[in-house]
Amino acid sequence: QVQLVESGGGLVQAGGSLRLSCAASGSTISIKGMGWYRQAPGKQRELVAQIRPGLGTNYADSVRGRFTISRDNAKNTVYLQMNSLKPEDTAVYYCHASLDWGSSWGQGTQVTVSS
Repeated sequence: QVQLVESGGGLVQAGGSLRLSCAASGSTISIKGMGWYRQAPGKQRELVAQIRPGLGTNYADSVRGRFTISRDNAKNTVYLQMNSLKPEDTAVYYCHASLDWGSSWGQGTQVTVSS
């Protein structure tokens, strides 16, 4: 079992920045890739960014150049630095981990960008 706990969400004005953190605990040795997804009201959950050993990083077109995903293996933590935020970035952001036998999700953290 792997548990994921997100933090760092909140309310920010357009053009501002936020940094999300996701701390993993439990059987962290089973974690392969990690990533961030988001879900806005009335929309499907979508991939925002992911980081995978040996494969590097991958970003949604809508956030490329504004968001940066990084991982601190020593702390079992993945980060999402979000700059130049836009109102359309408003969503619940979920941390995700790909495991040897499946996957795990965090509980989500709300990000609200006001215009």
